[in-house]
Amino acid sequence: MSTWVLLRGLTRESAHWGDFPARLAAAMPGARIVMVDLPGAGVLRQQRCPLTVAAMVDACRAQLRAAGATGPWHLLGLSLGGMVATAWAKAHPEEVVACVLVNTSMRPFSPPQQRLRWQLLPQLLGLLTTRDGQRIERTILRLTSAHPERHVKVVDTWCAIRAARPVMVMNAARQLLAAARFRGPMQAPARPVLVVCSAGDGLVDPACSRRIAAAWHCGVRQHPDAGHDLPLDAGAWLADCIAQWRPALPPVTPR
Repeated sequence: MSTWVLLRGLTRESAHWGDFPARLAAAMPGARIVMVDLPGAGVLRQQRCPLTVAAMVDACRAQLRAAGATGPWHLLGLSLGGMVATAWAKAHPEEVVACVLVNTSMRPFSPPQQRLRWQLLPQLLGLLTTRDGQRIERTILRLTSAHPERHVKVVDTWCAIRAARPVMVMNAARQLLAAARFRGPMQAPARPVLVVCSAGDGLVDPACSRRIAAAWHCGVRQHPDAGHDLPLDAGAWLADCIAQWRPALPPVTPR
C-alpha cells in the first residue's frame, strides 16, 4: 500500500486541501493519504516557523512520527510544499519513494520576478496589514485561482479555517523568507520526480516548473488553464495525473 504525504504552501494548512485528498484516494484505490502542516500553520500554528526549508522538513518528519505514521512516503508538495518535498527527498532519500511537485519554484532555476510575480506585491503586502478575514480570503482566491467565480463558496470555508487557526503575521513572513532563500539541488533527488504546473498560474510563472523539470530531466505535466491552486481549480485532473504516473521506482528500505 502506498502512502502519500500532502504538503501545502505558504500560510495554508491541511484543511485547505478541501476535497482533493478524497479525489486522490478515489483515483488510487488502496493508497493512504496523510496530511501534515508546515510550522506556523494548522496544528503547528503556535510554533515559530524556522527560516530554512530544511528545518521545515524536520518539523514534518517529527509530526509524522508523533502521529505514529511510518514510511517510506510518496510526497506531494504544492508551492512551498514542493520545496519541502525536494529538500526531504534530497536529505532523506531512504524515507521517500517518489515526489510530485505542483506549481513550485526555487533558485537557481528561475529569477525572483518569475518565482513571485512582482506586480502582485502590493496586494500581498496588503494581506499582512488587514484583519478583515473576508477581504483576505477573497484576495487569496483571486490570486490563486484562474476561475474564482467557480469557487465563491470556498471563501466562507477558508474564513472558518482562518478563524479557528489563524497564521501569525510573523510566521507568514518567516515562511516567505524561507521560501525566498531556498536553493534547490542542481541534480535531481535520487527518487523519481514528476513536476506539474498550471498554464493559468497568476502567482508563480509556470516556466519555473518547466525549468526544474528540464534541469532534472524528469517528467512534466501542465494543465491548460488552471491557476496556482491546481487542486482547487482542477482537482480531478491532478488526481488522475498522479494516478497515471508510473515512474520506475528504486528500492527503498524502511527504517
